[in-house]
Amino acid sequence: MSVEFASFLYLVSGVLFILALRGLSHPTSSRQGNIFGMAGMGLAVLTTLLLAGPSLGGLALIVLGIALGGGAGAVIARRIPMTAMPQLVAAFHSLVGLAAVMVAAAALYAPESIGIGVVGAIHAQALVEMSIGVAIGAITFTGSIVAFLKLDGRMSGKPILLPSRHLVNVALAVLLVALVIAFAATQSHALFWLVVLVSLALGVLLIVPIGGADMPVVVSMLNSYSGWAAAGIGFTLQNLALIITGALVGSSGAILSYIMCKGMNRSFVSVILGGFGGDTAGPAGADLGDRTVKQGSAEDAAYLMKNAGRVIIVPGYGMAVAQAQHALREMADTLKREGVEVKYAIHPVAGRMPGHMNVLLAEANVPYDEVFELEDINSEFAQTDVAFVIGANDVTNPSARGDKTSPIYGMPILNVDQAQTCLFIKRSLGSGYAGIDNSLFYKDNTMMLFADAKKMVEDIVKALAH
Repeated sequence: MSVEFASFLYLVSGVLFILALRGLSHPTSSRQGNIFGMAGMGLAVLTTLLLAGPSLGGLALIVLGIALGGGAGAVIARRIPMTAMPQLVAAFHSLVGLAAVMVAAAALYAPESIGIGVVGAIHAQALVEMSIGVAIGAITFTGSIVAFLKLDGRMSGKPILLPSRHLVNVALAVLLVALVIAFAATQSHALFWLVVLVSLALGVLLIVPIGGADMPVVVSMLNSYSGWAAAGIGFTLQNLALIITGALVGSSGAILSYIMCKGMNRSFVSVILGGFGGDTAGPAGADLGDRTVKQGSAEDAAYLMKNAGRVIIVPGYGMAVAQAQHALREMADTLKREGVEVKYAIHPVAGRMPGHMNVLLAEANVPYDEVFELEDINSEFAQTDVAFVIGANDVTNPSARGDKTSPIYGMPILNVDQAQTCLFIKRSLGSGYAGIDNSLFYKDNTMMLFADAKKMVEDIVKALAH
């Protein structure tokens, strides 16, 4: 295959990737978007194989690798529950970062095989591209592992604030730049691995102090990093498909990170420099100081919603943990049969990754036209009879609007407190990932339903049937 024809096929695969991103921007076209993405990747892999013309032994190894990776992917896809999707995404990001490091190392030790020089004399431009790609890849690898551990509950969701962490991070960043320059000038293998080690350490130190409330930003940020790592290695390998794909993933992840930060009214820098959020707990169903809560039952909730004209459901991570999305869909269907208008309101940072709630509702076959984003539905709460909050905490906290001392002050929230009645399912009065008390619990129009989210919704469905 000629280089010119291969470049054309890579361009076609790039167009397919763009169509994939476009398709993934809306639930109704997401399946088609996935098909475009798979077709683009298949074309890129096939083009690379035909262009390289590997030996029979090399081709056997490639086929074996594809079979092992594809087999593992198929098993994971079938076994992983939708509630564990955030940590799965983080784990996959780590593999992208590790692949960038391994490919860069292979290029360093065998440059003649990809035409970037000979052993001991790699082109200077390739060295710069290689070092940048490997640095971003190593940061992505360890950062994603830490994110996975936090999301999977194997590490505390609270921020781990190390002493003088900012000074240490700045010192490591300066050292990393110096090592990259030195490596590009000397092509020292030792300096290459020092770049890798410093980047691995920086990846851990950047993500460890970020708390659970900022995890959606972290996931999209690591997605962006993995793209830039792939693009950097694409330049090293002179592979157009990697450059296009990496640039698309990197830029889309960066844009998504910006959207997430805007959804929390926080700057990207403030998230990276420490973040907020932890997994604190409070007393269950009790007074907190001189404040009291109004506690209700499944029968109370069923009566209020059955006699309502409009109900807006606000899902949060508590719904994901309890895997209550299917029971919630059943409850909504029952209410609609009673003539109640039902809608769903999604906050941009609800859950632990961008689109987490949308994915769970789609799994339960909730109609797409009933699901609305914050800016599209927030004005409707004031004309709503019942706001049904299931496991969402910080994204409904009125302190974000009125308490200038609150760490979430200024963050756009879903105005559930403006509904005539707010039903709030929660296990306890514990705080959310921001680690602060929710004043919504104590409002006169709020009724707390203390229970596991799935069990409470199932009990409400039973009560609606009577």
